[in-house]
Amino acid sequence: MLNTIKPWFNFEIVALKKLNGYDNVNYLLKTETDNYIFKTYLFSEDMLALIEAENSVLQTLKKDQSFPEPIPFATGDFLKITTIDGVKTICRLLTFLEGTFLGDATHTPELLESIGRFTAQMDLQLLEINNYVLKARAWEWDLQYLHLNKKYIHDIEVASDRHLVSYFFQQYELHVTPILPDLRKSVIHNDVNEWNVLVTNHTVSGLIDFGDVTYSPLINELAIAITYACFDKTKPLEWAIHVIKGYHEVLPLEAKELEILYYLIAGRLCTSVCNSAHAKKTDPDNVYASVSEKNAWNILFRWLTINPIHAKSEFLKAAHFRSETPKPINDHIAKRHKVSSPILSLSYDEPIYMVGAAFQYMYDGYGNTFLDAYNNIPHIGHAHPEITKIASQQIATLNTNTRYIFDAYYDYAEALLSKFPEALDTVFFVNSGSAASDLAMRLAHAHTKHDTIMVMEHGYHGNTQTSIDISHYKYNNKKGQGQKHHIIETAIPDTYRGQYTTNDGSAGKAYAQDAIQQVENSDTPIAAFITEPVVGCGGQVPLAKDYLKHVYPAIRQQGGICISDEVQTGFGRLGDHFWGFEAQEVVPDVVILGKPIANGHPMGAVVTTKAIAESFSKGVEFFSSFGGNPVSCKIALTVLKEIESSQLQQNAKVVGDYYQSLFNTLKERYNCIGDVRGSGLFIGVEIVQDNSIEPNTELAHHIKNELRNRYILISTDGPHDSVIKTKPPLCFTKANAKLVVDTMASVLEGYYENRV
Repeated sequence: MLNTIKPWFNFEIVALKKLNGYDNVNYLLKTETDNYIFKTYLFSEDMLALIEAENSVLQTLKKDQSFPEPIPFATGDFLKITTIDGVKTICRLLTFLEGTFLGDATHTPELLESIGRFTAQMDLQLLEINNYVLKARAWEWDLQYLHLNKKYIHDIEVASDRHLVSYFFQQYELHVTPILPDLRKSVIHNDVNEWNVLVTNHTVSGLIDFGDVTYSPLINELAIAITYACFDKTKPLEWAIHVIKGYHEVLPLEAKELEILYYLIAGRLCTSVCNSAHAKKTDPDNVYASVSEKNAWNILFRWLTINPIHAKSEFLKAAHFRSETPKPINDHIAKRHKVSSPILSLSYDEPIYMVGAAFQYMYDGYGNTFLDAYNNIPHIGHAHPEITKIASQQIATLNTNTRYIFDAYYDYAEALLSKFPEALDTVFFVNSGSAASDLAMRLAHAHTKHDTIMVMEHGYHGNTQTSIDISHYKYNNKKGQGQKHHIIETAIPDTYRGQYTTNDGSAGKAYAQDAIQQVENSDTPIAAFITEPVVGCGGQVPLAKDYLKHVYPAIRQQGGICISDEVQTGFGRLGDHFWGFEAQEVVPDVVILGKPIANGHPMGAVVTTKAIAESFSKGVEFFSSFGGNPVSCKIALTVLKEIESSQLQQNAKVVGDYYQSLFNTLKERYNCIGDVRGSGLFIGVEIVQDNSIEPNTELAHHIKNELRNRYILISTDGPHDSVIKTKPPLCFTKANAKLVVDTMASVLEGYYENRV
């Protein structure tokens, strides 16, 4: 190669060293006095036009020695088209710039401000350039064409990573795409990254590699510079402010540009990880193509924890714009109460005004991000991109009631029933767990011709009148309606606070014998026995081992049916089992589903046997306007698929076991923790008076509200509202679990210090 190119120049070449590259092959060319960069490209008409455009840009900037300068060949031309190793090739030569790469330099706020100023000074010059080749360029690395990277998402191997990228793609389309036509556009460098920026004496001294130059919204230049300047920062937002300040001093920004900057930075990160994933599949030996991948993923996950409102406010403030002052929370509460009733309760001493959410995070209207360790309804995560996508597609296609035939109904029904024992082969769809409970009672009455229902102490099954009638948690409340004559309530088989405490099967048998005695003593046959496998409102209390194995046969022997309420415990949340009844090694006759079945979209279901369904079919027609509509079924099917493809049941098991171990370690330190119980990501922590089993409601409320004040969402429940309950989305991580428990430890430490 060296001998080939020597005659091309009017100076003596002493060395030629091949450099790492992404798409093209580059060399360090040395003479006796100077260094140059010799660049080669596979020939195409498009590539030739782009290189000519790039040279044109550099020649505009060449008076400034901060940028590479094109060097002519001996012929006076700046490009040479030749054949190298039998391949038609474009060649060019550029000056070599000295300096330390930003990636190797010590970062300071002053250096990041220098990046902003330098980039803006360059952009002021680029604003004067009008190049039609660059205006026509449309490719993956131009942020305005982010959608071109969608085809690479499936190259990302880890499901949670894919979903994160898909989420930010959707956020870009929601917040950026509509205003793209209104943004200032210019020729931009388009790749101000840590290996293109040169630093001398703690100040930016140069910028190389104009191969990505394009015509794009001007704000994209700043977004890219911030992305790479903050690549390895644990608090990227704080560092981004310095780049904005430096840029705005030189080239004033517009408010509307800063308002979308959060999504542009996320978009650049998504572009980076998508192309790295694709490169690993198509060219696994090219290490250079994935050099920044780890940092890109780290900052992308950190970016998710930043409330977009907070980011926008900080960006505007850095450029001396005023951001909108949100209304006080009391104004929102008053507005809600004006149109509704205070009986619709609010969580926490200081209620939260929510405006957004993503996976296990929720964003309030004041710029705060909350870790959601409480909401079990968005089962696979808030704003899950697969749910968002399928819901939008189906709404745009068909949404109607079940008097018509459509594929989504039986596609989902078949998929759902495949998760159950063979005997449970029929499903009815409704629009909530409460409606499912109501329907389950109708099935029981139709099949048995009896009215008496046995219910579990502290059980809760919904908000319809029928559901309240069978919910001890509601009717036994001091404001409740009281126990109806057809209701028999049985004691909760609680091995921590109850009468029998040895959970080796003996307590379950003893509790069951008491329940069976109630069955035998009943004046009328029992139509149905309904319970949750883990009694949520009882304080996340798992039924004692083997309890249902003894009770179910007794119910059936006198003609009744057995109902398992899986609204909170189903769909893999318990980790070891997909359904809670499986932990008791029983098969119910009816199963009630709701809440997480469609990730928060209103839906419920009743799964039962053919025999029970046939008994019900002899009565008046059953119809639910919204139950089983195409949108609901499509969403619910997506939930099932994601639980499996993202291994969310396994995640619930692994993270849940770790979570409980952390709580148990905390229990060893603090006598106010009486019991830690549950399974998977359905956990209760009983708060008691020190060294006793007496409930400590006041402390439980203190913990709940202090965690809220530290931006972690949990709640309390149980007969005395003294049990901390945590049941987060199944995408919850070990790091999330550790943060919850570490923060709770800090709360308890402060509590005991104040008592002293």
